[in-house]
Amino acid sequence: MRVLVVEDDEDLRTAVAAALRGTGFAVDAAADLPAADEALYVNSYDCVVFDRKLPGGDSLDYVRSRRQSGWAVPVLFLTAMDAVSERIAGLRDGGDDYVVKPFAVPELVARVGSLCRRAGAGPPPVLRRGDLELDTGRHEVRRGGVLLTLTGKEFTVLRLLLAADGQPVRRAELIRSAWDEMADPASNVLDVVIAQLRRKLRNPPLIHTVRNVGYRLDQ
Repeated sequence: MRVLVVEDDEDLRTAVAAALRGTGFAVDAAADLPAADEALYVNSYDCVVFDRKLPGGDSLDYVRSRRQSGWAVPVLFLTAMDAVSERIAGLRDGGDDYVVKPFAVPELVARVGSLCRRAGAGPPPVLRRGDLELDTGRHEVRRGGVLLTLTGKEFTVLRLLLAADGQPVRRAELIRSAWDEMADPASNVLDVVIAQLRRKLRNPPLIHTVRNVGYRLDQ
């Protein structure tokens, strides 16, 4: 799941992005509305976290305008504007959630995850193939009933492979969905994660290389 964080405070922007990446999200960041608008034009996101008062204007006005043109990406406002009237306006005029600063980082991560899952039909809560089971709600993976310990990236890549139902998934798609825009498609980050997954999933092997394409998961 890919998230855009729009926050002009550099320290807070970095902290929120790091917290989301640590739980498996691919995260892009912007410091103002023009940069956010450019990112939204270029990329597809499952959720956007907006500060309210930004260089370039109030993000509420921006979201309201985008909603009027049919834009449907879930939005969470993260702001110090804590008056009840401001919260109502945020939810009424395009926001799907409204979190007031200061906030608990684990709660913010959980709320972003909830919005991402709520958007569209999405994959089923539990994905299975053979004796492998991935529970998207509990963030758990089991093979043969044994609970496996996976990193956030490993979980995300495995989820994408399972959701493809045996069809190959291109390298570029795996990288785009599991990493942010700073990831180099030519780097070996995906190969490292695939190697780790193969080791943790044990034999018989489930993840197979599809030459010149990417990877597929099969029984």
